[in-house]
Amino acid sequence: MISLSPPPLTSAILPHRHLLRPKSNRRRLWIQSSSNQHDQSTASTTSTTKRVVLVRHGQSTWNEAGRIQGSSDFSFLTKKGETQADISRQMLINDSFDICFASPLKRSKKTAEIIWGSRESEMIFDYELREIDLYSFQGLIKKEGKEKFGEAFRQWQEDPANFNIDGHYPVRELWSRGRSCWNGILAHESKSVLVVAHNAINQALVGTAIGLGAEYFRSLLQSNCGVSVLDFTPRADGGSPHVCLNRLNQTPNSPLAGGSSGGRKACKQIILVCHGQRDNEAANDQSMNMLGVIQSQKTAEFLLDLRVSSIVCSPNTASIETAGVISRVQEAAECLGVDNVPRYVKTKQIKELDVENVHHKSNKARSFILMLL
Repeated sequence: MISLSPPPLTSAILPHRHLLRPKSNRRRLWIQSSSNQHDQSTASTTSTTKRVVLVRHGQSTWNEAGRIQGSSDFSFLTKKGETQADISRQMLINDSFDICFASPLKRSKKTAEIIWGSRESEMIFDYELREIDLYSFQGLIKKEGKEKFGEAFRQWQEDPANFNIDGHYPVRELWSRGRSCWNGILAHESKSVLVVAHNAINQALVGTAIGLGAEYFRSLLQSNCGVSVLDFTPRADGGSPHVCLNRLNQTPNSPLAGGSSGGRKACKQIILVCHGQRDNEAANDQSMNMLGVIQSQKTAEFLLDLRVSSIVCSPNTASIETAGVISRVQEAAECLGVDNVPRYVKTKQIKELDVENVHHKSNKARSFILMLL
């Protein structure tokens, strides 16, 4: 084991690395923070297709107590948290990860070690993957935060992107750190990566990967041991990779989890598509305009690599039109195959697009499209 000494877990920016003597076959690296928190670097690049599986740590003692943790390191996994981590281990047991990046905070480190199990591949504990720095808020019971900080606590609850405390903007700093984390993750030569960290930093990783700003904090919540999956495909011109958010915060209790909540390819895919543009988006039911027709055709072409079994759409006119374009392109493409046998793509209209209802109605479909209003 190559162990690089763990940093003291404070919110300070620390010097880079200190190498210690190897102790076992499994490589473990500890990386202290060396980047500028306010670095606004652009998206990273990758030379190979890469899948990154994000997992939040299991329930901690401070989660259970309702205490604000931030980047402090006083809490540890509860028995429930250890059980959650073991369930995640079982979910991911058949995934062949090349490397594990994890936060060195105890609650995340323990979760990573449980999930990683007997794998001999490298583990890297990176201080940049710590939880959000919340400064004076850390250690407070939420009720105490309201009493002691008043307006600042209200802003943290209602406008986190602009929340300021002790001269810092924690969520903005977090988003900057999320961008920085991708530099190391995507630069690594591995093709399949496990990242075990925290709710807020995992939100920042998802957000910065798909181009969402800090104002989307709390829109991408991560449950204890919830799994999110991102696929990165390199561009021919060497620019920022194409990014696909394959799964978001999936747990064993998710309505569509089944047996495929881990990093593996799901046996069923749901593709969410919005209808093409209309002249008056405020109107409840309108046909697409010319730009909307072009958008729907481009979307249909983009989906040609998928063999869509069925389409479920709302009764909205623009949604029906978009669904029709996609189904016709799918059927026409099938005729160009080796056997030249035309295929019918079944289309259903459902007034209330409830996820579980859609799942049951399309139970036999391996890949289907959900048309949204």
